[in-house]
Amino acid sequence: MKLTRLLKNVDYTFIREIDAEITDLVYDSRKAEDGVAFVCLKGYTSDGHKFAESAVKKGASALVISDDLDFTVDEDVAVVKVADTRLALALMSAELFGNPANELKTVAITGTKGKTTTTAMIAEIFERAGIKTGTIGTLGIVYGGNTYKTDNTTPESYEIQKAMRNMISAGCKAMVIEASSIGLKHSRLAGMTFDVGIFTNFSNDHIGGVEHKDMAEYLYCKSLLFRQVRNAAANCDDPAYKEVTKDFRGELHTFGFSENSGLRAKNDHLLSDGGFIGVHFETEGARKLSLDVGVPGIFNVYNALAAISAVSFFDIPEGAIIDGLKVAHVKGRVEPVKVPGNYSLLIDYAHNALSMENVLTTLRQYNPNRLITMFGAGGNRPKVRRFEMGETSGRLSDLSVITEDNSRFEDVMDIIEDIKTGLAKTDGKYVVVPNRKEAIRYCMLNAQDGDIIVLAGKGHEDYQEIKGVKYHMDERELIADIIKEENLG
Repeated sequence: MKLTRLLKNVDYTFIREIDAEITDLVYDSRKAEDGVAFVCLKGYTSDGHKFAESAVKKGASALVISDDLDFTVDEDVAVVKVADTRLALALMSAELFGNPANELKTVAITGTKGKTTTTAMIAEIFERAGIKTGTIGTLGIVYGGNTYKTDNTTPESYEIQKAMRNMISAGCKAMVIEASSIGLKHSRLAGMTFDVGIFTNFSNDHIGGVEHKDMAEYLYCKSLLFRQVRNAAANCDDPAYKEVTKDFRGELHTFGFSENSGLRAKNDHLLSDGGFIGVHFETEGARKLSLDVGVPGIFNVYNALAAISAVSFFDIPEGAIIDGLKVAHVKGRVEPVKVPGNYSLLIDYAHNALSMENVLTTLRQYNPNRLITMFGAGGNRPKVRRFEMGETSGRLSDLSVITEDNSRFEDVMDIIEDIKTGLAKTDGKYVVVPNRKEAIRYCMLNAQDGDIIVLAGKGHEDYQEIKGVKYHMDERELIADIIKEENLG
């Protein structure tokens, strides 16, 4: 593609005007090769301008810069100057991949909490309606049954545009993305207009360091999404919703529990029945629905309302909403695994005391016969984390099953002894089963009716790291093996 075509939506000045044929865009000089345009991004710790000369030596046909260069560029290399190279990368990437957002139903979700769960809910509803969907967010780029890991919740613009084109090639008709404040701040979502923008909530997070200087900037960055959406819905129970959506020019749809919500939740209560744990609620106002949501915790009513609001801008059957919300879950986040027996088995990523406290406190509200927590702790990490996890589980669980996690270069039994130090501060009962598969087996074979069992620490991870080697280990597969080996089916 000609360089000038890639730049058609960019404000730029040619320092050296050559309308080169460009085969690809790169922002990592190590990936530079013949025919690419190298975009000099400024990161937290590095500046792409310092690697421009290296990119040219590897064959780059064009440089996109915002600062002056400190070397003489070869005469056959085009040089383009822009005010913001991140914005330029986004606009050029959209053009390179043929503006894929125009071929998809698109939903972007911003907010401090709930983005990942809401994304999963919307995707499941779309799928139930026969709309093949890809997602981009905390868990990576997901479509067609495959997950491609990313470095950030909202990846770099080039990766987003490429992913959408690949989704289309795989047959997807919709894409749901988590729009992080950092992603919005750095123009990773520029160059496209979303069909729907959703605001979940706002609270203190990502302040300081290389993220946001204060809450005002954090809030402002979230508001940027609503400059590039055709339709919008917001949680009006959160006082920040008006400020976040102030730049949206259409009719704002709202959801929540309050009387002024366009889509209102009522009659909410926890559900626990035959291994299913979740929440029931009904809606009135914009839609009248009776729903069971397969994710525990009353706070997930808000995520479900956000999902309903999002899909309501499309022609989605009511049955798809009801069925989708009942089965939607986030991999590794209080993820239910179907097992024979009248108990609940959940996989969760909780790997520190705070996340464990949140999960176990939520599950305690279901009044289980017993709350059993199986967990270990990572090696080569602060020991205080192990003490705190042991104390938290001992305080909130009826039984702790202590096992291995990613022991890395430490001895598993040493880590377990540290966990026991924390447990000793409580009256909590515990057993030690060092092998993780055998610990899961212990939990399953000793489960009683009405128990809730949490396998904590691994979540979406499908590996175990021991002495520098990552071995494949997926707890879902281990559970299936145990069911087969023990004839539990």
